[in-house]
Amino acid sequence: MNALVPLPVLLPLFATGLSLAAGIRLKRFQRFISVAVLTAVVVISVVLMIAADDGPLSVHLGDFAPPLGITLVADRLSGLMLTVSSSVTLCVLVYSLGQGMADKDDETPLAVFHPAYLILVAGIACTFLAGDLMNLFVGFEIMLVSSFVLLTLGGTGPRIRAGSTYVIISLLSSMIFLVAIAITYAATGTVNFAQLAERFDDLSLGVTTLIQAMLLTVFGIKAAVFPVAAWLPDSYPTAPAPVTAVFAGLLTKVGVYCMLRTETLLFPGNRLGNLLLVVALASMIIGILGAVAQTDLKRLLSFTLISHIGYMVFGIGLADREGIAGAIVYVVHHITVQTTLFLVAGLIERRGGTTELTRLGGMARSAPLLSLLFFVPAMNIAGIPPFSGFIGKLALMRAGVDNGSVLAWVLVGGSTLTSLLTLYVVVKVWNLAFWRSEPPGQAAEGTVMESQEDDADDADDETDVGGPAVTPQDDHGIPVRPGGGQVVATSITGKAVTTTKRPPRTMLAATAATVVLGLSYTVLAGPLAAYTDRSAQELLTRTPYIEEVLRP
Repeated sequence: MNALVPLPVLLPLFATGLSLAAGIRLKRFQRFISVAVLTAVVVISVVLMIAADDGPLSVHLGDFAPPLGITLVADRLSGLMLTVSSSVTLCVLVYSLGQGMADKDDETPLAVFHPAYLILVAGIACTFLAGDLMNLFVGFEIMLVSSFVLLTLGGTGPRIRAGSTYVIISLLSSMIFLVAIAITYAATGTVNFAQLAERFDDLSLGVTTLIQAMLLTVFGIKAAVFPVAAWLPDSYPTAPAPVTAVFAGLLTKVGVYCMLRTETLLFPGNRLGNLLLVVALASMIIGILGAVAQTDLKRLLSFTLISHIGYMVFGIGLADREGIAGAIVYVVHHITVQTTLFLVAGLIERRGGTTELTRLGGMARSAPLLSLLFFVPAMNIAGIPPFSGFIGKLALMRAGVDNGSVLAWVLVGGSTLTSLLTLYVVVKVWNLAFWRSEPPGQAAEGTVMESQEDDADDADDETDVGGPAVTPQDDHGIPVRPGGGQVVATSITGKAVTTTKRPPRTMLAATAATVVLGLSYTVLAGPLAAYTDRSAQELLTRTPYIEEVLRP
């Protein structure tokens, strides 16, 4: 069974080569390879999750023992994260296939999408399975390279700017990470997690706290917790819908996973627990207040993402069995539900011509299926019973009450307020985009939606011929494109696409699959809670992980 551990990393990397070789000449083969490999990764992840319930699995690549060799470890936490992440990435891939085929995007940028996406999946798996700090860093860098390609597909101005911001922030965190790794190796002579768990006890409190603070900073940037989350609302919304979905739903949880792993395995004792609780509260409140102020759906969802990361940090900051178990439940829930909401946002954009809520309306009548696909995850993320969002929030609040400290009680109150404001936010989206009558300026079926890059080019053309760039408006003062088109929505590669009352069936099916996956956490709430409780106990015990990695 240990031989299966490297496959979630190796299979996508192998498929990347095949996908690059196929290119645009063999589009169907490229799609088949991507779907087949990710399906295989889902199956392997499920097997690893079940097998890890009997104890951690490990493999030393090249049969080199720590600290020389590359160690990959699958325990309950990493097995669960692999299963959820691979399932979500498969659904997003199918969604992107439907979008690409509907938009007839057969050019080189879309051919690059599949290899970049597979590399991203490999980087995520590498992060979840890494048994040492250096390979955790390698996983981060793999994700960074592929992320930049995916964020800038099509080369439009907004996407290049957003991708540049993302890369600059990521490089800054990478530099801090490298310095932390160097200090760790200089102080202990290893970067292997199991060995570090034993050797950190011999270090001075100052050195250990410095390393812990640096690692929390790196993972906090990746997770987009306050005050290092300002980059996220400006980076994600400009990307294509499937890219935004997988980034928002999954990549931020990689940072949360790293916090869970290092805080329990390397830094037991919760020395910085109060700091984490303060950060969690600030993320919740400031994030949700930012969401309340938004009228663009993608930016609104980006701020709710920052807010709900606070719930997970809340559980990590409590650092007890109930808090860790609640955090894991909420990570699993949020990966799926946040991804679903961004996929739905892509469908809304295709249907209404924009994600600006003031220009949308009437979709409850004109698009009932799309309305249902939004309503279920919206109620889920708001924490309405009996959905998994309610289960995760309840577990975290009970853990806070059991903790009994003043700060924990403040977090319970902050969690309640954040949940109520989240409900307000999703109800606002429902009222504006779905429940009210269709506004006069909403794009009709067949409207050509052009990119911001196209608008900029048109403005330059008008300026060149001696006249100022003037944007036409309809009778209600809403900007329109000549011929009735309305700004702004684009395909995966940044090209203009056409609105339609009936989104492609493949995109609807993929979104529905993520909705069902989110609902399955409610149906399987008992087994999920039991599994996460055993995972939390294993993380806090540490012994099974250490013994598995260091056994002869």
